[in-house]
Amino acid sequence: MQVLIALIAGLIFGLGLVVSGMSNPSKVLNFLDIFGSFDASLLFVMAGAVLTSFLGYRLVLRRPHPLFADEFASPSSGLIDGRLILGAVMFGIGWGVVGFCPGPALASLTFGGLSALVFVGAMLIGLMAAKVVSRVL
Repeated sequence: MQVLIALIAGLIFGLGLVVSGMSNPSKVLNFLDIFGSFDASLLFVMAGAVLTSFLGYRLVLRRPHPLFADEFASPSSGLIDGRLILGAVMFGIGWGVVGFCPGPALASLTFGGLSALVFVGAMLIGLMAAKVVSRVL
């Protein structure tokens, strides 16, 4: 049941990314180009996501535990360290250069774009490389 709920939630999330335009790299790049061909429509998408998350967390965290787990999963540390900052910077650079971030890139695979396939491949290689580097450090 837990896997089915996760699958349905993932499908709804992916559909939302496609419908909102977040899976279209040119739309994302136009949103990020504030001094050029700026497209503010993604501000509404982000505002809706923030509002939904805010209300959803308030509602869900009132429960003693999740429906399909013993406890809520939350970060074990609130520390902002170098690894977190480096990861955020790399994420932002990748998003700004290519116009994809992981969720929309995976959603874009459904309609067969070569750029999404290349991005997801590079992302997987990067994840494996990060795992190797983190073991060494």
